[in-house]
Amino acid sequence: MLALLTDAHISPDVAEQVKAKRTESVIHSLQTWCGGAFLRTEDAVILTAALEEGLTFVTYDQRTIAPLMMQWATEGRDHAGIVFIDERSIAQGDIGGKVRALLSLWEKGNALDWKNTFTYLKPEP
Repeated sequence: MLALLTDAHISPDVAEQVKAKRTESVIHSLQTWCGGAFLRTEDAVILTAALEEGLTFVTYDQRTIAPLMMQWATEGRDHAGIVFIDERSIAQGDIGGKVRALLSLWEKGNALDWKNTFTYLKPEP
């Protein structure tokens, strides 16, 4: 099952709206997950905690997350999956665009095993 954790740079409104439209979905924002305890925490710590809870990480941060994924793959370390968003395809401030794209991703990929995989979120009309 696809369960998501959105990065701190994604408005918590995105997770709230996804849950409101698809109540059976599992999605948390970093701002509210674990009472916000992981805000301003290193990526590796967040991804390790997300793995423990089976949460696929949703982020715009390709600059630091992609190299970390490569390093972990070399070391044989697991993660619960990464969903990258590119600013050129879904703008940072486009909450509705992220909500539509995540709902589509959830519908298409809910039954898949996301462990150690990654994808790019595609805009939906």
